[in-house]
Amino acid sequence: MLVEETVLPGVLVLTPRIFGDDRGFFFESFSARAFSDCTGENVHFVQDNHSQSSRGVLRGLHYQLGKPQGKLVRVIEGAIFDVAVDIRQGSKSFGQWVGVELTADNKKQLWVPPDFAHGFVVTSDFAQVLYKTTDFYSPQHERSIIWNDDTVGIRWPDTSTPPSLSAKDAAAPSLERAEIPTLKR
Repeated sequence: MLVEETVLPGVLVLTPRIFGDDRGFFFESFSARAFSDCTGENVHFVQDNHSQSSRGVLRGLHYQLGKPQGKLVRVIEGAIFDVAVDIRQGSKSFGQWVGVELTADNKKQLWVPPDFAHGFVVTSDFAQVLYKTTDFYSPQHERSIIWNDDTVGIRWPDTSTPPSLSAKDAAAPSLERAEIPTLKR
């Protein structure tokens, strides 16, 4: 597995080793041993999520306060622009973001550590996204930040038309007004 560090400490781009021939391909989409060897993280995933969305759908920026979820995100059909934002109050990279194109073809995965906000926009006609989480979904702990917060300044692709948002995501507060975690030292 190839591991690429990003500008945000702990946020990693993982590219699996792919074995292919004229019949197709094979790769391990997750191995606890390989993940630990490459990242130094011993994670325990408890939930797999699968979403399908059409072009222009933007989901996020989501996180859970008090029950944080680490997320390992990949695309099995289509393409997305996937984003992680450091929302840990007191962090040196607080408010900074990183964005990565994840596609069914490039097979890259994004590791979003706990206490980071996460979101994506679909850049293909539609996309199917799979992600593993380190804690269970907990509606009472779920929080979000507005996708176009000026202080974060995410440069989303193709902003010529407004994204399609859920009512909850459209009403999300700015980072300045959001309840956020404090950096654990």
